[in-house]
Amino acid sequence: MTDTPLTALLVEDDARLADLTRSYLARHGVDVTVVSDGPSGLQLARRAAFDVVLLDLMLPGMDGIEICTRLRQESDVPVIMISARGEEADRVMGLEIGADDYLPKPYSPRELLARIRATVRRHHGRLVPQRPAVERDGLRLDPGARQAFLDGQALDLTSWEFALLYTLADRAGRVLGREQLIELAGGDSAESFDRSVDVHISRLRQKLGDDPKRPRFIRTVRGVGYLFVDPR
Repeated sequence: MTDTPLTALLVEDDARLADLTRSYLARHGVDVTVVSDGPSGLQLARRAAFDVVLLDLMLPGMDGIEICTRLRQESDVPVIMISARGEEADRVMGLEIGADDYLPKPYSPRELLARIRATVRRHHGRLVPQRPAVERDGLRLDPGARQAFLDGQALDLTSWEFALLYTLADRAGRVLGREQLIELAGGDSAESFDRSVDVHISRLRQKLGDDPKRPRFIRTVRGVGYLFVDPR
């Protein structure tokens, strides 16, 4: 990453909140483009290259769930969902459909800025600076290029999924608790709400074709955390 400003697309229909958020982020090096409805947000996210998309859940024309789902079919741009619906079920749903993070309203602009920087840093591969590629049982992870391959086929992972998988694979044979896994992967305690790691691990297993009952890669250690199976 360079010293050039980060670029963010904010899809938010609350004009006052959007203006306050844009003003705060602009003072801290984030160039924010605001749109107020779902279809316009999806169109702009497809057309322009943003460092991050900040996506409200409840939007006119098309909700944030549908926008994120469609984006994930064609782009790995980091997505942070922002919504007044802060129940665990809503946050889990946001993560399950491919969001990198979920921030409930009302939120602190300072916390939003921190989450943007952390998410973009992971996306650009800064979560594991100078780390070597890892190869485990047909799985190859290149942190420099932020690319993952399984048996020669590219895997479509979000930045946070890649960070978690690399952290586990790099420590194959070691059990990592959820909070430890988040810390080592470059996250923070704000991302460690109940089930957040579990949701991402579930998505990783789907993309790896990994059966949790007979895991090739990721094993659940009940009451403790997760372990990447050491093939040796």
